[in-house]
Amino acid sequence: MALQARWAQVADRLGATPDGADDILRAVVARYGEPHRRYHTLEHVAEVLEGIDRLIEAGEPAEDPLAVELAVWFHDAVHDATADDNEERSAALAVELLSGAGLASERVDRVADLVMATKSHLPSSPDAALLVDADLAILGADPERYDRYAADVRAEYAHVDDARWAEGRRDVLTRFLERPLLYHTGTMRRERGAMAIANLQREIAALEVSRGS
Repeated sequence: MALQARWAQVADRLGATPDGADDILRAVVARYGEPHRRYHTLEHVAEVLEGIDRLIEAGEPAEDPLAVELAVWFHDAVHDATADDNEERSAALAVELLSGAGLASERVDRVADLVMATKSHLPSSPDAALLVDADLAILGADPERYDRYAADVRAEYAHVDDARWAEGRRDVLTRFLERPLLYHTGTMRRERGAMAIANLQREIAALEVSRGS
């Protein structure tokens, strides 16, 4: 399903006016279309939505599917590779736009909390587990897709020199490998857990080679 049609379904469930829904979509699409982005684009939004669908269809619990879906749209709405508060700003944007569209404050807060869960990727609820696992599904993609992801993320940090990038990226990936659970749903662990570990180990090895050269 095209993203515009998908958003139309969300907007209908949201209860927003057509103009209000269009305003939100334009604002979000403009963010994900910023020229510095390579990975954190609408393609990523589409992949995370597909991941959410797959997890729910597999029987993973969802307490508030609408809040989860809205959080997908907003979770990377702000992406500044030089800042460390992207999730906070993305959550604030969600609160601003969704409150303006008349969404109940309780659900708005839920969306903001879900967006914030993508900062640590350590979920505290079933809905957060869905979002976090779908967001990190790329780690367990086939090697070709994973390599494109890694290259796109590197391009978003083009301002960082190769040595600093290799050190920082290796540290991030190593922390993922050291977690007791990389994925928090049984479905994602079964479907992508082994491949995710292999991809992370492979990229870390490549980064080690680049640091030594």
